[in-house]
Amino acid sequence: MSKILVVDDSNSIRDMVSFTLKSSGYQTVEAHDGQDGLSKAQMGAFDLVITDVNMPNMDGITLCQELRKLTSFQYTPILMLTTESSTDMKQRGKAAGATGWLVKPFNPEKLLATIKRVVR
Repeated sequence: MSKILVVDDSNSIRDMVSFTLKSSGYQTVEAHDGQDGLSKAQMGAFDLVITDVNMPNMDGITLCQELRKLTSFQYTPILMLTTESSTDMKQRGKAAGATGWLVKPFNPEKLLATIKRVVR
């Protein structure tokens, strides 16, 4: 069973993403911002990270950069799930090491299809 870290400062988004993933057999761990996400990432192995971009304490781009510095996360897929859709922001995400970019509001089927493509 794949273990996925869900990082978002919105309780409702975290709940919806986790519900979608758990309903499809994934195990989830939730974090309320980038700093919390980094702490939880350092305590365990994950098959995928899904993170928002705009969050307090540490944004998703910085989280992505910090995760890529950790040996255990060098090849872990990181999906950005955000309201940000500008080309500039997507390029910043890619430069930080993001694997993919999904724009909110998310479509559960599209999210699951994307996860199936990136999680082995």
